[in-house]
Amino acid sequence: MNNTVEGNIAYTDNLVATGKIDKAAIYSNQGDSLWAATNGLQLATAEVNELIGGFTNPSGLQSNGLHLQGVKFFLIKADDRSIYGKHAEEGVIAVKTKQTVLIGHYPAGVQAGEATIIVEKLADYLISVGY
Repeated sequence: MNNTVEGNIAYTDNLVATGKIDKAAIYSNQGDSLWAATNGLQLATAEVNELIGGFTNPSGLQSNGLHLQGVKFFLIKADDRSIYGKHAEEGVIAVKTKQTVLIGHYPAGVQAGEATIIVEKLADYLISVGY
């Protein structure tokens, strides 16, 4: 994987191609660069910082929720690997790998468990190849 959008777009495109994820992005795990995005999933700097910080200290997400593209998601899970959020019938899965944070958004009509498995499996793959 390289850190250019063009070099990594296949990963986010593959998530969306499952039909369970409608938007996806890959950020560096420091939150300082966007490596890939599909269907416009780009976060404001404050949102990226909030998300990245949640992997080490989820208290802010627990009290204030998770914000993506101006939408507040209710925090479902937050640990040092995965953060899950829900807003009405849609949700978000963020998984930290060695070098990246993989983010998948699922729309209404998709079961959270189906979307979670897809994002977590891609994260496992990225970890297995050193990312």
